[in-house]
Amino acid sequence: MKKYHLYGIGAALVDTEIEINDAELKSLGVEKGLMTLVDAARQQELLDKLSGHMVHAKLASGGSACNSIVAAGYFGASNYYSCKVANDEHGHFFMNDIKAAGVDADFDGDKAAGTTGKCLVLISPDAERSMNTHLGISETLSVAEINAEALANSEYFYAEGYLVTSDSGRAAAIAGRELAERSGVKTALSFSDPGMVSFFRDGLNDMLGNGVDLIFCNEAEALGWANSESINEAVIALKQVATSFAITLGAKGALVFDGEQLHNIAGHPVKAIDTNGAGDMFAGAFLYGITHGYSYAQAGALASRAAAEVVSQYGPRLQGPRHQTLLKELKL
Repeated sequence: MKKYHLYGIGAALVDTEIEINDAELKSLGVEKGLMTLVDAARQQELLDKLSGHMVHAKLASGGSACNSIVAAGYFGASNYYSCKVANDEHGHFFMNDIKAAGVDADFDGDKAAGTTGKCLVLISPDAERSMNTHLGISETLSVAEINAEALANSEYFYAEGYLVTSDSGRAAAIAGRELAERSGVKTALSFSDPGMVSFFRDGLNDMLGNGVDLIFCNEAEALGWANSESINEAVIALKQVATSFAITLGAKGALVFDGEQLHNIAGHPVKAIDTNGAGDMFAGAFLYGITHGYSYAQAGALASRAAAEVVSQYGPRLQGPRHQTLLKELKL
């Protein structure tokens, strides 16, 4: 029996969430609904212009794969997370936060000088999130951060698509997948953002190699991957690079392919307040499910319900006890 259900790798970011209206977004020159990489100066410029909003801002550890790993852990999975933080206030905050969530990591390793990555998450009234990310030291995440022993002792290796934007991060994701394949560990990848599919397709193909066991993507990312407006063509395209996959469809639920059968997963109508973290929660809940004896349809049902819970509140995560309550309510 493996020590870990999941081994994740991705950016270590400290999120600051701020409520903002569409006119303010436009005046700031922020592209709505996407993740945009910015340098430290641009991020500080945005923070300065939003200084009046900061009284309502919330601070939390984040990063796409991190959110998924933490969610899976709260449901009951045993997980390891590889990342890179600096020896600064935000770096210590991040590591303490995931440790409190029960995630294993290289807590005792030396932290380099520099700046821990930060993500400014701007939430508009329609619940859409627009992210401006300064990766900081996360941009130098590399093969050196991989714990080969922990990876080989895991059921799944999970990488976020955002790693494609960094040469060393992309190399780490590729090395992790190759090690997983040699060790009999299943592989999973999230496309993360439509921009990753549009502008970093070649890099994503390198991360996919000859194909992975599981892909997570939303509808826009799936259609972008297929270069089509047809979800059926997107399904066909994804089958070329993954044994199984999950396409999230927002309020409409999800499409889940288990390798043989396509399942339509029902959505859960809620009043959306903040879509930040919905896809991350879906992936985390789904990975928990399939590593704990759930069928793909059952894992999809849990993931869909959990994602709906996340968008009905502010922040990319649920309170710890809520995960167990969801399991009891769904009786899975």
